[in-house]
Amino acid sequence: MSGVGSRPVAGWIRRWRVPEKYRTRDTARPEGGQRTAPGSAPAPIRQWPLLAVLGGTLLGLLVTLGDFRIGLLIVGGSLLAAAGMRGWLPAVGMLAVRSRFTDVLTYGVAGLLITLLTLMAEPSPWLELPLLNDLLRFSAG
Repeated sequence: MSGVGSRPVAGWIRRWRVPEKYRTRDTARPEGGQRTAPGSAPAPIRQWPLLAVLGGTLLGLLVTLGDFRIGLLIVGGSLLAAAGMRGWLPAVGMLAVRSRFTDVLTYGVAGLLITLLTLMAEPSPWLELPLLNDLLRFSAG
């Protein structure tokens, strides 16, 4: 077994090594991932979309300690707001994780599911969907 430098390298490692021209050197930022304010502005101002979503989620979790339904509606609303900001604002800083389409879809579906499930939670649900009740009965037996 020969080594690279002073470390021994197994034969299979040399065989599976990625050729130099295909190695990742840098990753591109997602579209819209640039700063929302100039670089001279403080970090909270440059990242206000992410801080707004995280603040809304934290507020919702704190409210959940008192009234779970209202708190979780705030959490779901924060994720829906994230989907809206990601979809319409040209720059959202660190709120941009993947492509714009994937981020909007992920934030939107998560926010919608949290909101719908919160509205349907027992006791005394605020929203009743017969289709989902039938699906639950079918899956539970």
